[in-house]
Amino acid sequence: MFTGIVEQIGSVLEVTEQAEGLRLVLSGQGLVELSVGASIAVNGVCLTAVKVEGERVTVEVIPETLNRTNLSEVGPGGSVNLERPMRADGRFDGHIVQGHVDGVGVVSAISHDDGGTLMTIEAPAALMSFIVEKGSITVDGVSLTVAAMTAGSFSVALIPQTLDFTTLGLRKPGDTVNLENDVIAKYVERLLEARE
Repeated sequence: MFTGIVEQIGSVLEVTEQAEGLRLVLSGQGLVELSVGASIAVNGVCLTAVKVEGERVTVEVIPETLNRTNLSEVGPGGSVNLERPMRADGRFDGHIVQGHVDGVGVVSAISHDDGGTLMTIEAPAALMSFIVEKGSITVDGVSLTVAAMTAGSFSVALIPQTLDFTTLGLRKPGDTVNLENDVIAKYVERLLEARE
């Protein structure tokens, strides 16, 4: 489990195509604490470390994950958000993030006003049904609050800290982002469906 509080921006060192997906080699401070078999969130996607060498970690991305995320778009020299799993004795700062991305959205607009930044993201209808104003959403692994909504999009307000310490500061209109809906909303819908 993760919190959506990105620890650092990591670098993509290598991308290798495999028979079943991709192999990514990533670099970042603090990765030395990982061990083989440990989970790490990469742009909000929960992946397993298959090799750890100091501050370099290798992960594999299977076709199912590639079909639901933007990880097929990363390349050598690119940047990704990294978060290690939440420790059982740690603070819970963001919201419950599983690292199970529900789909991909597209940044449609970015506006700057009064020291803040508003990012608008178009999302598939299947994901929009779980999004509520002032509710939680994970965008590329970043725990955010929904500031506004329309029928096919939502906006999040980004503070300078978020822009400086996550890849959201690098995003521009047309870029894709990984979206994970609030898990509580998904469970509530499933329970309501079961009663029908």
